[in-house]
Amino acid sequence: MIDPDWLIPDWELPAAWPRIKAFMTTRAGGVSTGAHASMNVGRAVQDDPAAVNANRTKVDEALGAPAVFLHQVHGADVLHLEAAHLDGERPKFDASISTRPGIGCAIQVADCLPVLFAAPGAVGGAHAGWRGLAGGVLENTVRDLCEAAGCEPAELRAWMGPCIGPRQFEVGADVVQAFGGSTDSPDPDFFVYRANAQGEPRWLANLPALARERLQRVGLTQVSGGHWCTRSEPSRFFSFRHEPLAGRMVAAIRLL
Repeated sequence: MIDPDWLIPDWELPAAWPRIKAFMTTRAGGVSTGAHASMNVGRAVQDDPAAVNANRTKVDEALGAPAVFLHQVHGADVLHLEAAHLDGERPKFDASISTRPGIGCAIQVADCLPVLFAAPGAVGGAHAGWRGLAGGVLENTVRDLCEAAGCEPAELRAWMGPCIGPRQFEVGADVVQAFGGSTDSPDPDFFVYRANAQGEPRWLANLPALARERLQRVGLTQVSGGHWCTRSEPSRFFSFRHEPLAGRMVAAIRLL
């Protein structure tokens, strides 16, 4: 059921853990047409609702269980999924965790960084744009996932999917300062100065590096992925900065 172009986390999980299924969609494998071709799962980008529903059904079929899509608001709150979340309005959260095999986590992106988590008996996903990342969405997800699984952060596996890359993500001083940096001498591992065409001060931000540093700071030792750039490969990935009404991809994960 998983399209051959979709991405699979490259983590190695202990044999004693319950099995986990996880993947991230690309533009391939769906039924949307035109600018949303073809695997758009976003409902707020002026795509045909029937096509979006068909694509989301493909996600559930590939996952083997229904995935709960969140109303992502660039915050840092984490939802512990229950059966009641399969119906009704989408909850306003930017991360979710699940300890139930019949409920999957789903994170929509089109330049922001999706992060999937595996734990012994629990899974999670987080939407890490710069606002959520600076606000602690990854730290909060790690905390709640460890509490639900009864484990330590070092036992977790994290996988970072495609996002806008460090050569494309131009930001202003507010983003540098949101991560505690100084615009006079920002850490070059995270921000590189580059004035824009008008000569205004701008920086190139490295979202995967910022995320990896935050995960390592709270105790994770096994973090992979994060080397794809959505903005640089618009034929394979949807990119909001390439096209504001671009479709949305989804990173999904569940316990088996």
